[in-house]
Amino acid sequence: MSEVKSLTDAEIMLKIAGYDSKALEQLYDRYTPLLYTLIKKIIPEKELAEEVLSEVFVLIWRQIDHFDFRSSNVYTWMVTLARNKAIDVKNRTIGKVTEEYTDDYEKEKILPKLSPEIESVELEEVLGMKEKIEGAMKSLTDAQKYVIELSYFEGLDESGIAEKLKIPSSTVKSKLQVAIGNLMKKISKTN
Repeated sequence: MSEVKSLTDAEIMLKIAGYDSKALEQLYDRYTPLLYTLIKKIIPEKELAEEVLSEVFVLIWRQIDHFDFRSSNVYTWMVTLARNKAIDVKNRTIGKVTEEYTDDYEKEKILPKLSPEIESVELEEVLGMKEKIEGAMKSLTDAQKYVIELSYFEGLDESGIAEKLKIPSSTVKSKLQVAIGNLMKKISKTN
């Protein structure tokens, strides 16, 4: 067990690819607090959030071959996977998504397809930046925070946000660009 504890996230993923169930347990222990918090923000119901968390780790086990081992971006892949799964479950619960959940649907809508340009980051790095990220979010206007939340936690695209806020899509696009730009500046300011 101590050998697995000292492994990087990418090394753990490699062991999972070799069907090492202890490595999956280690990944679960390492990521559950973060992923559960994210899922709960999207799905407030405790039991359903716990079910989605379990489903995320089942997906990792079953779909490990869809992880890009060249980029080794475990953190971003897992967070995106948990977000996608939670939004899908939420939308199915309220009847917003009625499309059959098939393997093809899962590959297209749930499994992350990350750009190779996204820099790999370890969980510990992100946790070390928690206060900086929270401070950056607090520095945004209420409108900027809201469009980011609608986009990230509700999974709405620009047209969905525009419809919900009853404003033009072009306004939503510029609000998102400004909000994300401000976030990135604040986060990278003290790096």
